Amino acid sequence: MPLRIMTSDDLDAVAALEEQISPGPWTRGIFRDCLLAGYDAWVGVAGDQLLSFGVLSVGAAEAHVLNLGVNPFHRRRGHGREMLHHLLGRARQLGAERAFLEVRVSNRAAQELYHQAGFHEIGVRLQYYRNKEGREDALVLSLSLANALPTLSES
Repeated sequence: MPLRIMTSDDLDAVAALEEQISPGPWTRGIFRDCLLAGYDAWVGVAGDQLLSFGVLSVGAAEAHVLNLGVNPFHRRRGHGREMLHHLLGRARQLGAERAFLEVRVSNRAAQELYHQAGFHEIGVRLQYYRNKEGREDALVLSLSLANALPTLSES
């Protein structure tokens, strides 16, 4: 799957996919603000179809995977893993030594992906995510990028 930098032309498709897959989706404006702030934002595409997206923030030797999504019609084909590994590789290139992310406690598939990549749980953020019932806890995960080198090169 070809990955390329997310542009403002991608915002409608990214926001539509986010709306489809997330119980508490980011808005188009949030994705726009990420681009304006200079965050590392990427899309995976096949032809004119959006397969995945990822947004990464890097500063002070730390990276934060802010958002990662995969088209539900293309799940379980490695697109999420490819995007995650790309974002972590970019984090290393940009000087990060450690990566962090939050994941919904209900999102077992994402948790499995992150654990397979070497992330470890370091905490819980209570009532962190919005959902249809109100709020949901998030697991906080961390990964030493130095330790991740062997697993990242396998993608």
